[in-house]
Amino acid sequence: MKYRLLAGVSVLVLTAALSACSSSSGPDSRNGDGRTTVDVWLMRDSVSAQFQKEFNADFEKRHPTIDVRIQIQEWDGIGQKITAALASNDAPDVIEAGNTQVAQYAESGGLLDLSDHKDELNGEDWLSGLAEPGSYEGKQYGIPYYAANRVVIYRTDLFEKAGVDAAEIKTREQWIDATAKLNRGGTQGIYLPGQMWYALAGFIWDEGGDLAAESGGTWSGALDTPEALRGMAFYEELQALGKGPKDSDEDDPPQAEVMAQGQVAQIISTPGGAKVIAENNPELKGKLAFFPIPGKTANTPGAVFTGGSDLVVPAAAAHPDEAVTFIKELTGETWQKKLAVAMSYVPNRTSLASAVADDPGAAAMAVGAAHGHATPNTPGWAAVEAENPIKDYMTAVLTGGDPAKEAAKASRDITRAMNAGS
Repeated sequence: MKYRLLAGVSVLVLTAALSACSSSSGPDSRNGDGRTTVDVWLMRDSVSAQFQKEFNADFEKRHPTIDVRIQIQEWDGIGQKITAALASNDAPDVIEAGNTQVAQYAESGGLLDLSDHKDELNGEDWLSGLAEPGSYEGKQYGIPYYAANRVVIYRTDLFEKAGVDAAEIKTREQWIDATAKLNRGGTQGIYLPGQMWYALAGFIWDEGGDLAAESGGTWSGALDTPEALRGMAFYEELQALGKGPKDSDEDDPPQAEVMAQGQVAQIISTPGGAKVIAENNPELKGKLAFFPIPGKTANTPGAVFTGGSDLVVPAAAAHPDEAVTFIKELTGETWQKKLAVAMSYVPNRTSLASAVADDPGAAAMAVGAAHGHATPNTPGWAAVEAENPIKDYMTAVLTGGDPAKEAAKASRDITRAMNAGS
């Protein structure tokens, strides 16, 4: 889910206390002077205080009959809060939602269909990893807002010592060769915990597989396909070039803290991990850099899970037209470029990637985001993540289990979880 990914991203953004007021001013928030107040929920670290101030001033100048009232929300417990708001008659006009969460909100009937606005919102150029999960049953409910994804963070000094040029690592094969050279003399070529399932998903997508597949309206786990098994085989090969635990994920222990100890050459992380590493070991400041996760061929970067946010309009919104006006401005070229620079995020459109060219971490993210994917676009996927049989599957294989048998078991567990409520 999006909050798990952005737990790493949040360290690279500017944290600030942002203004907050009431969640909504009721079913009719037209002011006595004829102005309309648009109530907006944005998430913590989505914007900085300065960005919010500048955007609001510009928006209200360009739209003199609309006032903007933003309330900053916390990710913890946001799903329940949004669900309650969508079921009420007092919902805000615009809500920022994690891209993987949109389908479950749309299924409830609580969102407006924004398909008719795709052209004016530059839908032909949206990042697929944001646009696809923002749609449900052929209709567009979520408008891409910003993206973030994983890259490789590496030690420039260890690469130089091993004679490895990161700029020449363009393919998986080259990545394995380089990592093997780095995995010597007490240095771990890469620290890759056994249960980093988002990274595994990228390798599976590279092979043409997926975590689950839909047929005839029914979803089934797909880890036992030949494509998915090849993705797991690559994960196993890469994971062996380090000492990452086989039975935990990147948060246990926090992998940035492990890299800060000085014996790790690479990790797969959002760029914000570099700040955590340097904070834990100031001697590494200036010795960390980034490159996109390599793909199977030199001309195509590795597939990545695109985390990030979409903007949605509740069906109960008091001012849906003004809500669309707000979304059009915030997701338009001018403010997408400003947001990318201010927050080190990837813009919502592929053609705007150059906006982060001077930010090494965000630039590496943007390369991967152009080939980003999302988790299976169905409300049932939330149950899979809650149980997460993918992690157990990965540990089983890495500790000697038969890949085909373990994949078949995990696929059955995914199928059961996805269809439990149907």
